[in-house]
Amino acid sequence: MSSTLSLKQLIKELEILESDAAKEIAASKDSESIEKLRLGFLGKKGKLSILLGEMKNLSSDERPLIGQRANILKTQLQDLIKEKLEFLKTQALNQILIKETIDVTAPPTGAPQGHRHPLITTTEQILDLFLGLGYQVSEGPEIENDYYNFEALNIPPDHPARDMQDTFYLGGEYLLRTHTSPVQIRCLEKKKPPVRIVSPGRVYRRDAVDATHSPVFHQVEVLAIDEGLDFSHLRGTVLAFLKAFFGDLPIRFRASYFPFTEPSAEVDVQWRGKWLEVMGCGMVDPAVLEELELDPERWSGFAAGLGVERFCMVRHGVDDIRKLYTSDLRFLEQF
Repeated sequence: MSSTLSLKQLIKELEILESDAAKEIAASKDSESIEKLRLGFLGKKGKLSILLGEMKNLSSDERPLIGQRANILKTQLQDLIKEKLEFLKTQALNQILIKETIDVTAPPTGAPQGHRHPLITTTEQILDLFLGLGYQVSEGPEIENDYYNFEALNIPPDHPARDMQDTFYLGGEYLLRTHTSPVQIRCLEKKKPPVRIVSPGRVYRRDAVDATHSPVFHQVEVLAIDEGLDFSHLRGTVLAFLKAFFGDLPIRFRASYFPFTEPSAEVDVQWRGKWLEVMGCGMVDPAVLEELELDPERWSGFAAGLGVERFCMVRHGVDDIRKLYTSDLRFLEQF
């Protein structure tokens, strides 16, 4: 380019620059090419700067005319570059949306594989161990009447043990059962000894909700009635079951009280450095046998009950019972 361009020639060069720049910006395909064009036209060493360098050869009257025309061109090119970048950005976003669009009306191509809830698998494991010891599964209704839930189990209306098992009453004599022990009574009404049953199911009590208690939980109860059964048979059965389920965790028996067993005991396992109660057990009270018209001089037996949630928490290291009921997949997928 000559260093002595006239005013007319500079104006012509600016018009050519404007036309070429507009075409190249319109034809650009990505932001990288846009940036190269910006530097080529508007940078310190760009074409516009070179043309403005020719202003030194113009007269003082001509320079403002070129300066004004150059500023207008610079603004036009900046606007074209900005518009093109926005267009490319919108175009890229639309392509992503088209590619990632989910048709919610389309039939599924597959479903994630589910698995059984840890409370269900824990119950099944408990039942399997007792089935291996010769017991049979027996179940009963969750809505019980007062007789089966309390009176037949040596808990008359004025017995203080009712305060320990306050529940949800449905009107009349019906209530939500507080334990699965009523299943034992119903079974013995239909079947005479010898009997060995294990009874799983959901039970209800008006407990406060905290890390280890819930108003709705699950129990498994065990009953054995035969001739000559004593506490050694109970202890041997409980130890065999707990060692098979928990392994080598330390176990201890503590004297306790239940209205329908005598003598009674609670069973603890050592968990996280502390003793945790996991079972209650005892020899069936003769008064319960007499209510069922069974001769306590001939027949004896033992019963044991456990909370499935406690067993599940110890087995899997769960520190809060409420996690078992939140339906949080992040928690449940660990099992």
